Amino acid sequence: MQTGYIDSIETMGLVDGPGIRMVVFLKGCQLRCLYCHNPETWDRVHSLLTTSEDIAFRVKRNLSYYQNGGITFSGGEPLLQPEFLIDCLKRCKELGVHTALDTAGVGIGQYEEILSYTDLVILDIKAIREEDYQKITGHAMAEFEKFKEVLVRLQKPVWIRQVIVPGMNDTEENILELKEYIKQFPKVEKVELLPYHLLGVEKYHRLHIPYPLEGVPAMAEDKVQKLTELLKR
Repeated sequence: MQTGYIDSIETMGLVDGPGIRMVVFLKGCQLRCLYCHNPETWDRVHSLLTTSEDIAFRVKRNLSYYQNGGITFSGGEPLLQPEFLIDCLKRCKELGVHTALDTAGVGIGQYEEILSYTDLVILDIKAIREEDYQKITGHAMAEFEKFKEVLVRLQKPVWIRQVIVPGMNDTEENILELKEYIKQFPKVEKVELLPYHLLGVEKYHRLHIPYPLEGVPAMAEDKVQKLTELLKR
């Protein structure tokens, strides 16, 4: 049994993987993305302490809901608590439950073991160029590249997501480059362009954290739709 720090648990998730899912939001993230809408998950302040045994118990108690769906570990960044994550994944696989990992791919290692118990990776690609990645996240791409190498080698099914921000990455050139980049992944099941929104701004104000994109408008849904069509061509 392992102990972990979580922010919350959603019991009827419908967008974090196939079917009805339990979604566990783990605390902690090394990245400081300009558009992050969950700054409360950056550190372990005000976190809930739980165990892998308790997570498995919650899944087992509602197994009828999750047999056609599963469990998704999100964050924050779930890869930052590898021992807890691995034990949770193991226990869920023993219950016959589909496991998914919603991640930016920036943890502290043990990726091969983590992915051996993972059925689906929902991968948030911040940027594909080093300069852009550092501008958006405040970090180099090196750790992401380590995770990506293992993910590609193990040929795990992947859903790829990228947040589209006005004036940052909303060009046709960016989308065409992304289209080429994702060809590196052998089992891409879905690609989603997510429009930047303002739902997290109030959290920054409440936490007295300066909001990096103050004044940037929400991304127009119709433009994202056009970019999505370009991506699918």
